Amino acid sequence: MLEISELLELNETIAKDFFEDLTYPWEVFEGLEEKIIQLGKSLPGEIYEYRGDNIWVAKSVKVAPTAALNGPLIIDEEAEVRHCAFIRGAAIIGKKCVVGNSTELKSSILFNCVQTPHYNYVGNSVLSYKSHMGAGSITSNLKSDKSLVTIKAGSEKIDTGLKKLGAILGSYVEVGCNSVMNPGTVIGSHTNVYPLSMVRGYIPANSIYKNAGEIVLKQLPDSED
Repeated sequence: MLEISELLELNETIAKDFFEDLTYPWEVFEGLEEKIIQLGKSLPGEIYEYRGDNIWVAKSVKVAPTAALNGPLIIDEEAEVRHCAFIRGAAIIGKKCVVGNSTELKSSILFNCVQTPHYNYVGNSVLSYKSHMGAGSITSNLKSDKSLVTIKAGSEKIDTGLKKLGAILGSYVEVGCNSVMNPGTVIGSHTNVYPLSMVRGYIPANSIYKNAGEIVLKQLPDSED
């Protein structure tokens, strides 16, 4: 349930090789800055522009003049970084992603076609292909007692060894407006989270999260003969 093969579409990120030989998505954060720098140095100059300070931006990217970019950072083709976005570094933004107005992003990997379009905070997180965070939704990446993050999935409990860990979103996840994903939240692919939710632990794929006591599986249409 929590393994990379269950959650992420690795063919939809320039950082695919970062996950090689790993089991869980959050293991990618070890040495992430250096991984990004080495990848950036290998990118073709005809497609990517080097902007100094370990920042590589594809020439087809739209970056608002008010956005703040800090490295190490790679922004892939046809992405858009909007007004007053704040990217603090150690980040990869995939193809056709949207980092919206006043969104803050750090130590995270956004796969292709991810949208964080309005007033979002994304820290120490991995957002897989076509996941979407509604306006004002955030990833909380530090526990109030500053202890290490543990992920719980049913009877399974995994110590990550990380003090800071936000959320892992599977592909096609939809997070409702003004929701908070507590440290170590893992949401399976094709799951929808209601607005104003406070999410914790593992939420199965193909679910609808209404509240902590009401998580229902989606009713999939019958296949046609």
